[in-house]
Amino acid sequence: MAKRGGFPGGAMPGNMNNLMKQAQKMQRQMEEKTKELEEKEWEATAGGGAVTVRVSGKKEVVAVKLSEEVVDPDDIEMLEDLIMAATNEALRKMEEENAAVMTQLTGGLGGLGGLF
Repeated sequence: MAKRGGFPGGAMPGNMNNLMKQAQKMQRQMEEKTKELEEKEWEATAGGGAVTVRVSGKKEVVAVKLSEEVVDPDDIEMLEDLIMAATNEALRKMEEENAAVMTQLTGGLGGLGGLF
């Protein structure tokens, strides 16, 4: 006897609908979390607080604060290094939180192509 196409017992279409609903819900949650994270700011310091940098979830530097004693015209390289270090640390903090939030939201699903 030849097998007919389709899903045995008719169970799969219902499961597929549930899966699609779950995927849509997850997508909405991810969009909401992404928006929340874009509006958040992270701060980091370097040189014992001599340089402070604040970045947004949109990966933009929103503030740089320098203490007077770090501004030495004879040592511009050190100031540049401190700004770079503080900026990179603030961006790292932002990326870590973004990754943790998305992992929690997706339950650790892989294969999303680095979209988030």
